[in-house]
Amino acid sequence: MDEDKTNGIKNDPFIRELLRKLPSEERDSFTDRQLLALKAALGARRRWGRHLIDIRGTIGLWRWRYYYVILGGRERRKLSRRQEQMLRSVKLAFLVGFLTFSSLLGLLIIYLVKSALGIDLIPGFSLGIWDWFKKNVL
Repeated sequence: MDEDKTNGIKNDPFIRELLRKLPSEERDSFTDRQLLALKAALGARRRWGRHLIDIRGTIGLWRWRYYYVILGGRERRKLSRRQEQMLRSVKLAFLVGFLTFSSLLGLLIIYLVKSALGIDLIPGFSLGIWDWFKKNVL
């Protein structure tokens, strides 16, 4: 079965290109099995080259040139256990923050509507928000 996989491995375009980049005395030192392992390890990098956002360029400043790369897309790597826990914590913190902000904003809107309608739940007590809102916003 291994012979079927390795049959003609040196004719594979990826392996040909890899061997072309090596010094001539090293090219023949690899066994077919080693070449298959190299293809499996390095060939997987091809999918890394495809990103939803792929912006590359160079900037020349005086004598030097600098390059920049901006990549973005769906995460395909397997996260470690610690990274998964951190991601869950960040998601939870974001959710709690969003719910807190939304609740406070909702309470503020309800308070302003109540005050605009002249409803006084506790006679003689005011937070001063309605007075500030009338003075600065309306």
